[in-house]
Amino acid sequence: MMVVLGATGYMGRAFVSHLRHQKIPHATPTRQELDLSNYGAVVEFLRVTKPSFVVNAAGFTGKPNVDACETARAETLLGNAVLPLTLSHACQAVGVSWGHISSGCIYNGAKVIDAQGERIEPDLLTSEMQQRLRKDPESIQGFAEDDEPNFSFRKPPCSFYSGTKALAEEALAGDPLAYIWRLRIPFDEESDPRNYLTKLRTYPKVYDNVNSLSHRGDFVRACLELWERGAPAGVYNVTNPGFITAREVVAMIERILKPGRPFEFWTDDKEFYGQGVKAPRSNCVMNPAKLLATGIELAPVAESVEKALRQWRKAR
Repeated sequence: MMVVLGATGYMGRAFVSHLRHQKIPHATPTRQELDLSNYGAVVEFLRVTKPSFVVNAAGFTGKPNVDACETARAETLLGNAVLPLTLSHACQAVGVSWGHISSGCIYNGAKVIDAQGERIEPDLLTSEMQQRLRKDPESIQGFAEDDEPNFSFRKPPCSFYSGTKALAEEALAGDPLAYIWRLRIPFDEESDPRNYLTKLRTYPKVYDNVNSLSHRGDFVRACLELWERGAPAGVYNVTNPGFITAREVVAMIERILKPGRPFEFWTDDKEFYGQGVKAPRSNCVMNPAKLLATGIELAPVAESVEKALRQWRKAR
């Protein structure tokens, strides 16, 4: 039996759906049933239920977006850093492996490899980087698991949300039983306020940038396969290979869904942040080579986005 914490959240529901489809027994304790801040209660729960694996999909992302984390700092720190560390100690106490949903938002930009060597380029919207995207996309490399986060409390400025996610990774680094799964801008074929494709369809104006994305179903399957295959615990970038721009996704939406509305884009960062955005936004390219090396297959991001749009449906 598996345990899924945060089962009612956007990613938690995807894990539960997958386990139901695979007919894998699982428990989904609510916050009222299990206080994750109570170490003793978590240890006792794990000893009684004896799970084969624990999925931590709980956390604090803020609603409607990460701007809410800038004011709800206590809740953000508790949900994203303190609770995972408590769970880590509890899982080690009973000897059960577990997985924690982290985030690629602890990075900003991408690595660039050219004749001058390797460097980190934090701004993917410069004219030089835009030219690279068109003419030499192979020179733009994603951040690997062992790259130091550059959008964190140690490398400001960052959002408070990103800072707490990076803090959690530091705290969990020595846990031999923990799989740390980095999610990046989730999407799939089902309309939902948390779905990146839904967001793009409903935003009054779109903020264009370059990003890696994670198909929600692919993410869940890949995360559980890592454990099932006996892959070493540790950090994994669980993103669909490649990168894509918001403009490219919008073009697909227009071509496939034909929404019958014009899409407007913010002119630049100054205009975007001038409309009341509180938290800096992370835009980055991730490298999933470590995940793929285990034999797990994920469709390229552009192919996955197009398939999701062609299978688009309302929430069930």
